[in-house]
Amino acid sequence: MPASPLTHPLECDVLVVGSGAAGLSAAVTAAWHGQEVILVEKDPVFGGATAWSGGWMWVPCNPLARRAGIVEDPELPRTYLKHELGERYDAARIDAFLEAGPHMVEFFERHTALQFSDGNLIADIHGDSPGAGTGGRSVIAAPCDGRELGALIHRLRKTMRETSFMGMPIMAGKDLAAFMNMTRSAPAFLHAARRFGRHLIDLARHGRAMQLVNGVALVARLAKSAEALGVRLCESSPARHLIIEDGAVRGALVETAGGEIEIRARKAVVLAAGGFPNDIGRRKAMFPRTPTGHEHLALPPPGASGDGLRLGESAGGQVATDLVSPVAWAPVSLVRYKDGSAGHFPHIIERGKPGIIGVLADGRRFVNEAHGYYDYVTAMVAAVPPEQEVASWLICDHRFQRRYGLGISRPTPLPVGPWVRNGYLKSGATLDELARACGIDPAGLAETVAEYNRHARNGEDPAFGRGSTPYNRKQGDPGHQPNPCVAPIEHAPFYAVKVQPGCFGTFAGLRTNAHAQVLDGAGRPIDGLYAAGTDMASIMGGHYPAGGINLGPAVTFGYIAGRHIAGATAWE
Repeated sequence: MPASPLTHPLECDVLVVGSGAAGLSAAVTAAWHGQEVILVEKDPVFGGATAWSGGWMWVPCNPLARRAGIVEDPELPRTYLKHELGERYDAARIDAFLEAGPHMVEFFERHTALQFSDGNLIADIHGDSPGAGTGGRSVIAAPCDGRELGALIHRLRKTMRETSFMGMPIMAGKDLAAFMNMTRSAPAFLHAARRFGRHLIDLARHGRAMQLVNGVALVARLAKSAEALGVRLCESSPARHLIIEDGAVRGALVETAGGEIEIRARKAVVLAAGGFPNDIGRRKAMFPRTPTGHEHLALPPPGASGDGLRLGESAGGQVATDLVSPVAWAPVSLVRYKDGSAGHFPHIIERGKPGIIGVLADGRRFVNEAHGYYDYVTAMVAAVPPEQEVASWLICDHRFQRRYGLGISRPTPLPVGPWVRNGYLKSGATLDELARACGIDPAGLAETVAEYNRHARNGEDPAFGRGSTPYNRKQGDPGHQPNPCVAPIEHAPFYAVKVQPGCFGTFAGLRTNAHAQVLDGAGRPIDGLYAAGTDMASIMGGHYPAGGINLGPAVTFGYIAGRHIAGATAWE
């Protein structure tokens, strides 16, 4: 059941706008430090874009890595970021993040329901940069049993339709590996069967998934902690205007079912409303190759539409426009359903597997497909001629599709036919037929695949070096040798899916200092105003050096903001 609606003016110490990882982190931290906290959420469910995410957080030198014997000098991740970010390296905020991150993990482990699993085998994306890590810099929320949340579970956003199976989220790592190997391994089959059987029972009893993993587990654990600490959680309550008195932010006017009410904040307002991935006007103004604002397949929920940035600007805050990229690119395909609705599928997993390539309309490759998702789209945007639509095609053969799947079309034992019939996948008995179905130059594709196959049979990719970095190899298939990322494309029929620029969120947020305070045009903190998550300009300067560089800083700077507002000095 929802909380009692807001019906009259309220007061609190801290008002948090937004219920993704950043907002909930700030709310939980401030409440634990004795602050009275109200959190308002625009949508009818909590979780924001975090609930639809993979949930990974990049937090170097974290306690889970140390407990596993991975102890590294903090100068190594700092060196990596200096080389990756170059002139966009913000020493003050990077230092604050690297110092606070391990304490953040320890704080939540010790004092809240948020527990973690390690990502000790996950490498940084650019393994050839000085200081790059080969593991131990990532954490993820531990799986969560939704039954433990009581009525709160029904107020949380469900996992994204495109990245779940019948509403069941699947966790990266051993869980995902079991599902991908269920037709090849008895233990994997039993694991998948148990998980799915329990999920069917949960659907019948509760109407939703209760085995929570990935981003939805992070939200669930944080929301449970917030509720336990007395944070008032209010959904369907968008903040419309800030209350500004003598240049200081003192609360907000919030729209509710009963009308607009005033919530006064004695100490601060924290903006964590999810950036602007669905703000068409700002996308048009800031995204490259997006002339109308609609040439983009954003992954966050529609409610992430720039509210926090507009609120911050109304108080004198400045949106950073000098980042390398304003957007956290991801390769995305458009999925159309029988009921006429549409969804967006992120191509994260299959691109590094052996036996797939990405090509442009001329049939030519343009990138190492096993590199990071941000790198794939950056290369695509740069490679497509100005007069053409920015798009590429992922190409594979029948053996690949049945083994790994292609986009939302799942591998064996699920059928591929429905996705061919509805047009999501293009297919052809020959590469020439496939090219014509896609609008790809047939001669260019034939030449590209022939050249690729000539080397792929020996596990080599001299053109782009697939499989040359630890990150590449982690994205590949460890059971495929000699190169886990390379195999020929030669078993008809052939398949393709159209991939377009999309994103996990935005980088161009409000300028802040190392305490997460929003800065005015002169670089001075605005009294009573903080920002975290993607409402805060990315500390990575628009670069994408590692998986989890959105959520890691989001949770960390939510924690930093909560501590700073409460006046905390010692690490707990």
